[in-house]
Amino acid sequence: MAEKKNGKRPVTVPFGTLSINGKSRALVNKVLDSNRVSCGKYVREFEKRFAELVGAKEAVALSSGTDADALALAVLYDFGAHRGDEVIVPALSFVATGNAVLQAGFTSVFVDIERNTLNIDPLKIEAAITNKTRALMPVHLIGKPAAMDAINRIAKRHKLIVIEDAAEAHGAEYKGRNAGTLGDMAAFSLYVAHIITSIEGGIVTTNRKDYAEILRSLRSHGRACKCDKCVLNTASAYCAKRFKYGSSNDIRFVFERIGYSSKMNELEAAIGLGNLSDYHSILARRRKNLGYLTDKFKRFAPYLLTIEAGAKEKIGPHAFPVIIQECAPFTREDMTAYLEKNGVETRTLFSSMPTQCPGYKFLGYELGDFPNAEYIGNNGFHIGVHQDLKQRELDYFLKSVADFLSDKIR
Repeated sequence: MAEKKNGKRPVTVPFGTLSINGKSRALVNKVLDSNRVSCGKYVREFEKRFAELVGAKEAVALSSGTDADALALAVLYDFGAHRGDEVIVPALSFVATGNAVLQAGFTSVFVDIERNTLNIDPLKIEAAITNKTRALMPVHLIGKPAAMDAINRIAKRHKLIVIEDAAEAHGAEYKGRNAGTLGDMAAFSLYVAHIITSIEGGIVTTNRKDYAEILRSLRSHGRACKCDKCVLNTASAYCAKRFKYGSSNDIRFVFERIGYSSKMNELEAAIGLGNLSDYHSILARRRKNLGYLTDKFKRFAPYLLTIEAGAKEKIGPHAFPVIIQECAPFTREDMTAYLEKNGVETRTLFSSMPTQCPGYKFLGYELGDFPNAEYIGNNGFHIGVHQDLKQRELDYFLKSVADFLSDKIR
């Protein structure tokens, strides 16, 4: 059981936490008092501040990270894509990545990963490109930046759009640039497990104004309204564009494209704005925790390994991954069961979507098609590095790992 000393509470290492500060609480009350809780001024403020933080020109807030992926892809229809066209994604990711491709009406084409980065193997991408390929969607898994230079070169050569799945990459940097500015668009999750959260929610960043306008249309059923500030949606005011299609065609009810219902609301934006005010301190604490574990974990090689930052990059400190190696005389189930019984909360390190997720059987892939992704799907897990964890908890995790190994390796 979890460690207990001198009658003190047992040490536990929870996977996640949630920070709702005083600013968020005050803003939530303002929103409730205003009776205007749908997408409005606080959502716009959150978008502006998120874009500034990332270093992008535009940000469009949505109802989830999955919607962020899906709507970023749906933008492609305005530029000649057709339903059923192909999007290349890594085989290993949280299933939302693959789901979003299908929800947007495209076909997922999977590529295996590199075990040491957990990200798509750029050397295997071009073999998967066909005349129906429209986009590459690399994932910065567990905050580790994908090999964006190589990916962008491939995309340029084949005239493809690059959409970063940056769901877990808050705070990640690649060669001096932030995740969210490394492709044509980037999709972030704002779910409770992430560094910046609005409880639920997602956001797309881009440097292209036309992409942002289409995204604002897509999130509201595809309607023709797509200004960054909607007068009609925030007050009973005059809008010169309202009847631009004729006196009988209110722009709010002209639908230019097939859209979604995926707006962020004001309450979520209020939580997000408060979270942004604490972002740098939260990021610093998480980065310190990740660095500490990464350094101390080296003693568990060759049985256990983790990922490490490459040259000129910083991992977004979302979580701490552990990959059990072939030489280990135990399974992931053995190890995670031991950790859980001793108060360390774990999560499996996702699965090979096309071959280990039953919902994807219809695509016809077979076990063995993506050996690296499947290996991680069977042998990887991760724990939290969140801002509420102190060195006591981190040392307890390390001691628990050491105790487990001492029992298994003799």
